[in-house]
Order: sequence, then C-alpha cells, then structure tokens
Amino acid sequence: MSDDPLRYHVDGELVPAAEATVSVEDRGFAYGDAAFETMRAYGGDVFRWEAHADRLADTCETLGLDHGIADAELKRRVDETLAANDLADAYVKLSISRGVQPGTLDPQPEVDPTVVVIAKPLPRGGVGSDPAHDGPAALQTTKTRKPADRALPAAAKTHNYLNGIVARLELRVTGADEALMLDPDGNVAEGATSNLFFVDGTALKTPSLDGPILPGVTRATVIDIAESEGIPVEEGTYAPDAVREADEAFLTNSTWEIRPVETVDGIAADGDGEGVAGPLTTLLSRLFDRRIEEGYYDGGRL
Repeated sequence: MSDDPLRYHVDGELVPAAEATVSVEDRGFAYGDAAFETMRAYGGDVFRWEAHADRLADTCETLGLDHGIADAELKRRVDETLAANDLADAYVKLSISRGVQPGTLDPQPEVDPTVVVIAKPLPRGGVGSDPAHDGPAALQTTKTRKPADRALPAAAKTHNYLNGIVARLELRVTGADEALMLDPDGNVAEGATSNLFFVDGTALKTPSLDGPILPGVTRATVIDIAESEGIPVEEGTYAPDAVREADEAFLTNSTWEIRPVETVDGIAADGDGEGVAGPLTTLLSRLFDRRIEEGYYDGGRL
C-alpha cells in the first residue's frame, strides 16, 4: 500500500476518502434503505466475489431496489478501488442505496442509485499470522433479540444495523466483545456481526437458516470445508445451554474469518479453558487458510 491518502469509489468516480460524501437526503442515510456487502481481498482478489454478489442481489430484490448495475461493473469498481490504493490484503465494503428521493417513507420505483466502495488495509489473519480480531471472543447472551424474519428479513444485509448495535451496547456492562443473540423463541440465533458454530462431540453445529440468521459467506465456506473433510455438520435449533456446554465454539464473518470463542456467559468454551482454540476450530482454520492460499474461491480457482 502506498502512503497516499485512501481513495474511495463514489458513483463511478475515485475520490480522496476525505471528499467521499453522499447527500443527507440519500435514503441510505435517512432510512437505512441500502444494501451492502463486507468482503475480504487477499493478494488483490476479492474472496468469494460471486457469493457476495449473489447475496447483494438477493438483498436488493428483497428491498425492491432495481439499481440496474451489472455484477461485472460492480466488480470493476471494487477492483479499481483496490488498485487505486495499492491494496493486496484488505477490507472492502460495497454499498448500494436507493439514492436521493422525496422525503417520504414510500420508496419510488425509479431510482438513481448511490454506489460506494471503500477499501482499507487489513492484513491476512488465520493460523500462523496476526489475527484480524483481538484474540478469542467473549460471548454474552443479550436481552436484545433478533426480530422474526417476517418483521425484518434476516437474509437481507442492509444499512439498518440498529438491532445489533443495541445488543452490542449491552456488552458494556460485562466487557464481553460479541453478543450472543437469541431468536424470538429464545433459541440461539447469531452474533451481532457474526455467525456461530459449536462442537459437542457429535457434530459441528450451527443455527439453521430457517431461523432469523444471515446466510454468511464465511459460514457457507466453513460448512463446505467441513463436509468435504467428512466432518459431520448439523444445522438446527439450539437452546443457549447447548452453546454454554459445548466443547468448543467459534464465530465467522468476512473480517474475522474463523474466530475462536473463549467464554460464553463467563463459561469456558475453548477446548481447554485457557483461551486456546479447540482442535476442530484449529483444523478448520488451517483448512480455511489453505483455500485462501490456493486461490480456491467459489468452488474453483481464480
């Protein structure tokens, strides 16, 4: 990366980060009416671009946001942003809003979308290198719950993150660093910004997408890796005690990759109680690293 100030992509143009602005009347700002994807770039290439592009398209369809921009053009803007900043390993965020419309709640069918790409340096994490997170996570069950899918579609990744923000505010009391959020029925859902996996000696388990769960790209990658290695994977409905009593647990998202969980509500859940990732977490982390190192993206090589 060069020492020059970062440049972001705003509506088709690269501009210095300090000048990257959108209108205060933009619906993404006014109502959270925008779709986005958080991605990782390794060696200058976006990891699992196709999966992210598909999920972005699904979110836009849920929002009724017909932005009219082809995936290839969106990818070009992402690649151009990485190249302009001379970034190899990076955090990338691509956002699409409905743009500026009259100040009413009702969205207009015709849109002039606002498209923003930001990229920042994020060194490679994983086994054998400095992680992108601050060590193993301390999970805390929160009173704030995930809304039912019929109230707020869980699969839609939008700028409306208030639910997760309120959950994270609860952590200030305990010092935990990720929320363990439950669904309306009191079953385990996910973290405020992560998907959850745990191990109980019978299988690698994760809450089913039948609940209010974001279909994480890293989540899907971990499931694919486990199944390819013959590791039993179970997607189901689980009470909080199932996670508290697990042999090991970890979180996934594009930024953290695979992040071990040290404690759940103060109870050790890391394999040996010493803040070290359990054996299956470590194995999956190494296999995840291998996919990145070999350029194995979206079921094939770049």
